[in-house]
Amino acid sequence: MSVFTDPDFDGHEQVVHCHERASGLHAIIAIHSTRLGPALGGIRMYPYADEAGALNDALRLARGMSYKSALAGLPLGGGKSVILGDPRRDKTPALLHAMGEAIERLGGRYVGAEDSGTAVADLQLMAQTTAHVTGLQDKPGLDGGVRSGDPSPATALGVFTGIRAAVRHRFGREDLAGLRVAIQGVGSVGHRLAQLLHAAGATLFVSDVWAPNLERALREFGAEPVTPDRIHAAPVDVYAPCALGAVLDDVTIPQLCAAIVAGAANNQLAQARHGEALRARGVLYAPDYAINAGGIIDVCAERLGEDAAGVRARVERIGATLTAIFEQAESEGLPTQLVADRLAERRLYG
Repeated sequence: MSVFTDPDFDGHEQVVHCHERASGLHAIIAIHSTRLGPALGGIRMYPYADEAGALNDALRLARGMSYKSALAGLPLGGGKSVILGDPRRDKTPALLHAMGEAIERLGGRYVGAEDSGTAVADLQLMAQTTAHVTGLQDKPGLDGGVRSGDPSPATALGVFTGIRAAVRHRFGREDLAGLRVAIQGVGSVGHRLAQLLHAAGATLFVSDVWAPNLERALREFGAEPVTPDRIHAAPVDVYAPCALGAVLDDVTIPQLCAAIVAGAANNQLAQARHGEALRARGVLYAPDYAINAGGIIDVCAERLGEDAAGVRARVERIGATLTAIFEQAESEGLPTQLVADRLAERRLYG
């Protein structure tokens, strides 16, 4: 399939296929936009079934990063890279060095960060061959401690803040005590979100394809386990997708029990039309790139030299952004993701 005929090609400025024989690197770097700044976005490693699936993911994720940064008011464009391979089996120092070299050849148009399948230690290896990765430094954490460059605590805080805004808008309540929340994926972000929700008194239903993640959540939060293929249909108030995207489609939307969908995963709608399908069912959807912007806010702050208090203030503004989206969507009878798109495009394109 040609990049230009891919259904998720959206005028991307540049798409690069990267290969390095010795390390076995196969990767795609997609730059959607550099209008507002360098195209910053995570480096994902995943065992894609084929190149077409990897390309589709890279294009969708890169566009989402442009809109995410624009909506959050950040001086960044949008990009994403994907490495084809199993991060638990195929990741090697040589492969990470080769990925760094591929990023370096773009001369700063793309800046990589942590994502699903990569960690701060991986970025530190890439930093040996490129100056264009970020999220590496130890810095003050949002809880007052010191942490690594891992942006997942900020992402989780943003999603938690967004859930509070959605609950306030839909149910007219401030507290989360007794709120039933289904979290799909309790890895780095999902686990931290579960911690925040548990501390706020929510009742948790969780799923994960990785047994140790699931067992930890059950042990620490007294959560109810649900199989990954049924977590979307759990009898809850809020469904929080925190794994991979495209989980809201023609099959899952009619099966939702939740009145709110608000989670950390990127590209939760399988197709744009599924935003209208959620609205028609009366489900309040927190657009993914609006609610999960905490991580990019945190990574951008490292580049700008902003302190932890500034990061927290920016992340907590996610709630106000979502409230404005919810109110406009309701008053105009539009899907929330369409309203979010228009707000982001106003900043991107004027």
